[in-house]
Amino acid sequence: MKYKGWLLPPALRDFHEGRIWLKEHTTFSKGDIEKSINHKYFHIIEGIQKEPHLKCNRCHNDNLQLFTTFACSKCQQQCIYCRHCLNMGRVSSCTQLMIWTGPRAMRTRKHSLKWAGEFTVLQQQAANEMLESVKAKRSHLIHAVCGAGKTELLFPTVHYALQQGLRVCIATPRTDVVLELYPRFQTVFPQTMIHALYGGSPKQEGYAQLVLATTHQLYRFERAFDIMIVDEADAFPYTFDETLQSAVQKAKTENAPIMLVTATPSQKLLTQYQNKSYSFIPKRYHNRPLPVPRFHSLWSYEKSLKRGKIPRKLKQWTEERLARKEPFLLFFPKVELMKIATPLFQLLDANIMAVHAEDPQRKEKVLKLRHEEVPGLLTTTILERGITIKNVQVAVIGAESTIFTSSALIQIAGRVGRNANFTDGDVVFFHHGITTEMDDARTKILYYNKKGFS
Repeated sequence: MKYKGWLLPPALRDFHEGRIWLKEHTTFSKGDIEKSINHKYFHIIEGIQKEPHLKCNRCHNDNLQLFTTFACSKCQQQCIYCRHCLNMGRVSSCTQLMIWTGPRAMRTRKHSLKWAGEFTVLQQQAANEMLESVKAKRSHLIHAVCGAGKTELLFPTVHYALQQGLRVCIATPRTDVVLELYPRFQTVFPQTMIHALYGGSPKQEGYAQLVLATTHQLYRFERAFDIMIVDEADAFPYTFDETLQSAVQKAKTENAPIMLVTATPSQKLLTQYQNKSYSFIPKRYHNRPLPVPRFHSLWSYEKSLKRGKIPRKLKQWTEERLARKEPFLLFFPKVELMKIATPLFQLLDANIMAVHAEDPQRKEKVLKLRHEEVPGLLTTTILERGITIKNVQVAVIGAESTIFTSSALIQIAGRVGRNANFTDGDVVFFHHGITTEMDDARTKILYYNKKGFS
């Protein structure tokens, strides 16, 4: 005898659990969605809250300047929509958002950790402190210099949480960091369903107990994660956009602790955590000091590039890298200037490439540098963190520019000397006048070396 009732599709449950989703954007059949609503498996809320004040219920934007009124063809009225999260699909006053309240997905407690590495004494101490904080449901800050092995520090905590049947999110402001972390976690947790979520990421099947996501993707989650880890917690745009910080709060369950991991914490973060729940690692895992940046004047570099000429010192530095077959990153303050400079550098070597935030081939170009298929990349601050290239050398053009804050410069310098076989390397800040941010970056690097080796 055939069963004639309705059965909830497991894929629908697995996808929607923990998510807040536009009803009209679901990929599941209208019939299954309506039956799920009738079974009270979804809580339906309005897209735009009007009282006591305007607020987008997905991204929590309440800035009036980021709402727009339009003539809506769907409801035949003047509708308000949120511009802040528009690229994720329009949330307007007549759209409905769905929050899953139905049966929970099956969670496994069988997760293996396949990592053969060994912690240094400082790493082990920090990993233990982080794990204790998770067990106590207490938020924690790990302050570890670039190349200290921050990713590896997360392994014991993530493993413990998964074995407890908990759902874990590792969020980061930058897509490049997600792309860097994803294969590493897949290797280390071979039994675990892991999803990587970022703008333009492919559809991924199943229920992921471990999610790696950009902080923007957290707009789409609601009370989903039992452990929230924010990697590179000081990075733009997370520190400047309060809705991203709010997204982290709303994406975690009520009592879930937040683990913050960064090489360059703000003073605000240090004040908040330093005397409570804080771990500090002032030196790299391979026990060698951080490369200290050199300052070199590069007067009128912008005029020179616009005239079609690479300044002599910069050209010499690049030619040295090419002659020694050392991979390099050249950081530019503006995309426009980088685009002007690219054909000039390609005269030195036709395989030199440029990459920026809107580049659709950004992932492939970084892989080409990693695989030694190109000699070097011209880039913007998008590659200041979360990227590890063996034996890479780094130059900043226009280090005096306001985009190169002290933390950005520390992160850029931190690309160099990370590999145990190449613990040194060149970091040069080409400038049109030394700034306090440049001085502060070098002073902090010297301070970390002193703390690590005193």
